[in-house]
Amino acid sequence: MTFNDRIFGILMIVLAVAYGWGTTQFNEPFGGTEAVGPETFPRLLAAVLALSSLYMIVRPDPDNAWPWSRTGIELIVAVVVLIFYAALLQPLGFIISTTLAVGTLCWRMGSRPVKAYVIGAVSGVVVYLVFNFALDLALPLGLLSFLEVG
Repeated sequence: MTFNDRIFGILMIVLAVAYGWGTTQFNEPFGGTEAVGPETFPRLLAAVLALSSLYMIVRPDPDNAWPWSRTGIELIVAVVVLIFYAALLQPLGFIISTTLAVGTLCWRMGSRPVKAYVIGAVSGVVVYLVFNFALDLALPLGLLSFLEVG
């Protein structure tokens, strides 16, 4: 499996470079550049992905087999949830789509559904407030845009 890890690591480096390059395509914010702008967090993610991929290439795990059992199905469900999360982020807004994604993932990991979606809702609201007010980075409100202040 070391060969598979190295191939996967190379593909993830390509993804990290493409993702990092995509951050250079963001429009410059009104009023000029800022120390923390809309590209900061994605660039950080691209760097972490690239470093993790390099580690996977240099030190692959010799004994990992793809989990075709329930674990493999759960991994596929998680990827599908994240794809839907990315697709619904703009139309539904950050808070609603985060509630659905985090709630679904928590539920799939064994939480009771009500508790899972409450955790998702709290997570969505807290992260929205931190990004919007503490970091001054706007996240889409989508269906909740009527709550927008000013």
